[in-house]
Amino acid sequence: MTKLSVNVNKIALLRNSRGHDAPNVVEFARRFIELGVTGITIHPRQDERHITRQDARDLGDLIRPLNDIELNIEGYPSETFLQLIEEVRPDQTTLVPDAPDQLTSDHGFDFHTQAEFLDPILTRLKATGTRVSVFLDPDVEQVKLAAQSKTDRIELYTEEYASQFHRPQHTEVHQRFHDAAVEAQKLGLGVNAGHDLNLENLPAFLNIPGILEVSIGHALIVECLEYGMPFVARRYLDICRRSALTHSEQ
Repeated sequence: MTKLSVNVNKIALLRNSRGHDAPNVVEFARRFIELGVTGITIHPRQDERHITRQDARDLGDLIRPLNDIELNIEGYPSETFLQLIEEVRPDQTTLVPDAPDQLTSDHGFDFHTQAEFLDPILTRLKATGTRVSVFLDPDVEQVKLAAQSKTDRIELYTEEYASQFHRPQHTEVHQRFHDAAVEAQKLGLGVNAGHDLNLENLPAFLNIPGILEVSIGHALIVECLEYGMPFVARRYLDICRRSALTHSEQ
C-alpha cells in the first residue's frame, strides 16, 4: 500500500506567526500518527520560516522509538542541512533543489548537469543509514540518469499533474508520470511523489502502480481546517488502501 507522509510545515508556519508554541508541531505529528498516518515529513528552510532545526530534533525523538513510522526530512543539501541529517538520522532524506529564498519547490534536480554535484552528497548521506530520495521531474531520461546514481528512490514532483487535473492535457501529463514511475521501478528505484496532491486528484494519480509514498502538506492541512483531522486522515488512508486493492486485482 502507498504510504501517506504528512508534511507538517504549515503547522510550524502558523505557530511561528505568533511567536510561541501553539500549535505544537510535535503534538500535531503525534495526533496524525494516532490517526493511522505512517510518516511525517518536514522541509526545514535555511531561514527557519516554518520548520526549525529544533523541530527536526524533536520529531526525531518522537518517531525514533515508534515501529513502522518514518520521518522524512526534505531540503536543499547545504552543509547545514547535511549536518542536521547526520544529527537526526531520519528514516528518509529527500533532496530538493530549492534556493534559500524560494517560496516553495518548483522543479526537480537535473542529472545532466548536477549528477557530479550530487554524487558525494549521496555518499555522505547513505553513510548515516538514511534512505535517500531525489526530487525529480517526470522525465524518463532523468530517471535513467538517476538510476545510475547512489539514490535509493526518486520523488516525482507532481505540481504539473495537479495543475492539469480536469484540464485537456491531463491524460498526456498523467501518462508522463506513469512512464517515469514504471521506468524507475524497472531500473530498481523506489518511487515517491508529492506537491499539490489532494483528496480530489490523488485517487487518479495512484492509478500509477508501485508508488511507495506520497508526501502531502499544504492541501491536507487546508482540508483539515475545513473537515477536521480525523475525517481527512481517514479519507487519505482509504484512498491509499483502495489503490492497493485495485493494483492487486489487476
